[in-house]
Amino acid sequence: MIVGYARVSTTGQSLDVQLGELAAQGCERIYEDKATGTNCERAGLIEMMGFVREGDTIVVSRLDRFARSLSDLFQLLDQLAAKGVAFQCVHQNIDTSSSTGKLTLAILGAVAEFENDLRRERQRDGIAKAKSNGIYKGRRAMVSAERVKELIASGTAISEIARQLGCHRQTVYRLARS
Repeated sequence: MIVGYARVSTTGQSLDVQLGELAAQGCERIYEDKATGTNCERAGLIEMMGFVREGDTIVVSRLDRFARSLSDLFQLLDQLAAKGVAFQCVHQNIDTSSSTGKLTLAILGAVAEFENDLRRERQRDGIAKAKSNGIYKGRRAMVSAERVKELIASGTAISEIARQLGCHRQTVYRLARS
């Protein structure tokens, strides 16, 4: 069976282009995710990995739609190889059923990870520059330290404060110390 996998990073993005490409490749079943590629706990990915069986082929439109880091890519490919499942990437013309395809995949995976690292560095540099210019202040606080201290003083349990304010307990502890 030919199984497709499509992913976009945010819920506001559309899967239409990828779905069209996967349908053109003859995918009989397509799994979808709207989540960051750095998260390997994607529902569609997990379901697909559990579904595929020996002799199946997974098809993705681009390599970065499947995995963002080289280690994640190789981990997923090892799982597929253990199950006897092939992997194909449409845009990079990769097919792991051949030795050349495996080599090409390793090289492109390393390049994709390098590009991702460069993007993160540029983002960090941009944020640092904006902060030094007083432009970037980060996200506005959703919970005030004063409110947390009031609730603690009234005897409310930390877990209850976190639930009421819609935040994590660690946030409550941090704000209580401030």
